[in-house]
Amino acid sequence: MAGVAQKRAVTRYRKRLSKLGMVRFEVIGLASDKALLRDVARRLAAGDPDVAWLRQSAETSITPESRGGIWRALRASPLVGAGLDFSRPVVPESDVEL
Repeated sequence: MAGVAQKRAVTRYRKRLSKLGMVRFEVIGLASDKALLRDVARRLAAGDPDVAWLRQSAETSITPESRGGIWRALRASPLVGAGLDFSRPVVPESDVEL
């Protein structure tokens, strides 16, 4: 368990980050992308004007249209609007003697 001093240190650290406009967050990804994501986050957090191209590139390549791939694929299916009935008949329980 973390002691009182450790909790206080973490709280102060996060307050310093928030004053700089930074937040801590967690992402889930492939283990092989860990170093890449950390490097990208570090460069974006630096706030240098020479990384504006990185931010712009990420924003244009990850558009709202590129999110929700499975939902878009299902809605684009040729079966949309075909009137298929996926309801199942209700079958009464059967008595089983053991």
